[in-house]
Formats: sequence, structure tokens, C-alpha cells
Amino acid sequence: MPAKLAAEFIGTLWLVLGGCGSAVIAAAFPEVGIGLLGVSFAFGLTVLTMAFAIGHVSGCHLNPAVTLGLVAAGRFPGKDAIPYILVQVLGAIAAAGILWAIATGKPGFEVGGFASNGFGDHSPGKYSMNAALLTEVVMTFFFLVIIIGATHPQAPAGLAPIAIGLGLTLIHLVSIPVTNTSVNPARSTGPALVVGGWALQQLWLFWVAPIAGAVLAGVASRLMWPDDRT
Repeated sequence: MPAKLAAEFIGTLWLVLGGCGSAVIAAAFPEVGIGLLGVSFAFGLTVLTMAFAIGHVSGCHLNPAVTLGLVAAGRFPGKDAIPYILVQVLGAIAAAGILWAIATGKPGFEVGGFASNGFGDHSPGKYSMNAALLTEVVMTFFFLVIIIGATHPQAPAGLAPIAIGLGLTLIHLVSIPVTNTSVNPARSTGPALVVGGWALQQLWLFWVAPIAGAVLAGVASRLMWPDDRT
């Protein structure tokens, strides 16, 4: 278990540092900024690279919703869920702290949204709370379907990280304008702690909706892959 928890901490740190870091530092960089497309690929690449690096150690969840979705699917023991979620959140907080330390090295830097997730006035496209809730539930549902299906014993061997990474990229391409894309409560928590205020007030949605979508996918997977259990 210590090796698994260390892997989850490091992997989640990388996801938040790479994904949110691309949004905070590189997205709008004058003339050569990577934009929405680049940020989407950055998040996908963090998961893809870590899936290859630590998938054989911890399963590379990096996300409380993924952990709970896999529990619901019968793919992960429930007794290990709380330690996994704890280190995932700690990894995300550590990443947000590192990113803040880097970003404040630029003269005149203002925290602003700091890649936090939000709805209403704090949605990039000013989408409502209901739209944000639906988006996060549906996107996390399909993220778990991809994860569970791609890691099935009968799926093509060794290709799961590619499918999962590209799946997360697609999710960001769709939903960044709506919520800045969470599908991951830990990813939402780190930046929200830096921003405070509205980001912490709206953080509940980015725990409730991803977990609901993930658990629904886990339950649905029992129908789609009835013999795939821990």
C-alpha cells in the first residue's frame, strides 16, 4: 500500500501541475499561447504518461471519482478507497502550491481564476449551475466507461493509457467552456484552495457531480461487463 499511495500522490501532483499549469502559464502566453486545444491535450498527456509510468503500481486513478467509480464497478476494493482519495487530494494541493510558487515569479502576476472550476459568472462561457452539473456528471460517466472498458482483460493489451488519455482530452475539448472541466474532485480542490472565495463556495459541485457520474458508470459497467470483477 505505501508504494501505491506514493504513486497516486505523485501522479495526481503531475496531473494538476501539468494540466492546470498549462492553463495558468501557457494558455494565453503572448503570440504563442497554447489555447483551449493545448490545455485539453496537456490534461490528456498527464494521464497518458502517468498511466504508463505508475499504472502497474497503483492503477493510476489520480482522481477520487475514478476510485469510487471503480469501487462501484467491483474493480477496486472499497477498503482502499479512503487512503487513495486522501493522497490524491494532497497531491493536488501540493501541485497547486508549486504552481502558485512558479506563477508568482512573474512580476505583476494576479491569481485570478487560477484554472479553478466554476459555474454561472465563474464559468468561462457563463453556463448555469444546472448546465455545469449535467456536464460534469455526463463527462465523468463516459470517462469511467472509457477507463473500465479500456482496461478490461479482453481489451487490446497495452493500449489503455492511450484511450484514457485521449478520452480525457476530448472531455476537455467539450467542457472547458462550461466548467473549465473538472471530472476530478482532487483537481478542483487544489486550485480552489489557492483562489478561495467563490472557488471554495462552488467546489461542492465538482465533488458531487463527478462522483455521481463515476458511480453511475460503475453500476452500468456491471451490465456491460458482468464477469469483470476484482
